[in-house]
Amino acid sequence: MSYFKNISQGIKTTWKGMSLSIRYFIQARKSRKKEAVTDANYFSDANRTFTVQYPHEQIPIPDHGRYQLHNEIDDCIVCDKCAKVCPVDCIEIEPIRSPEVLGQTSDGTPLRIHAAKFDIDMSKCCFCGLCTVVCPTECLTMTKEFDFSTTDILDHNFSFSKMTDKEITEKSKEFEDYQAAKLKAKPELPAIKKEVDVMKKPAAKPVFKPRIPKKK
Repeated sequence: MSYFKNISQGIKTTWKGMSLSIRYFIQARKSRKKEAVTDANYFSDANRTFTVQYPHEQIPIPDHGRYQLHNEIDDCIVCDKCAKVCPVDCIEIEPIRSPEVLGQTSDGTPLRIHAAKFDIDMSKCCFCGLCTVVCPTECLTMTKEFDFSTTDILDHNFSFSKMTDKEITEKSKEFEDYQAAKLKAKPELPAIKKEVDVMKKPAAKPVFKPRIPKKK
């Protein structure tokens, strides 16, 4: 009895799987429209096929999403907050301080630091979005570019600095000279007595002698 029962169970399960495949085969005669997730009828046409000929056809993506990072370097104050908050260390920054204000960002924030290097390695990025949250000038954003696949992983390293090697050398030397001139113009402080010299001095004698009571 168990032998024939197993055969019956196998026929039932096979028919159930085949009926499901046949039903989807019949429904595949109609295809879905290329609609965004935000559209009202996105989930109403779930029974239709949804194959697109990528990259010739693409599905609309949401405006607010976590995609490729971009830095508007002209508005960057090189505060280093994005590099510090990044959990995977995909942002590398090399700042060069300036002895004077360089200019202003689009929101009026003064610029005082050159960005000698501002690189983002998107192969390390985990798309958490923390760097865009802490940016005080909102110069670091995520664009709608999501397809940046490549055969060379080094192509995922995006550089946003506009400074040349000559400019980096000049600005570094300029700030070093400024620091040296500032230190030279600083008045010398009086020499501080060493603790060893203080310990060598004899202890001060008491100004009075203690009175010893006489024995009766």
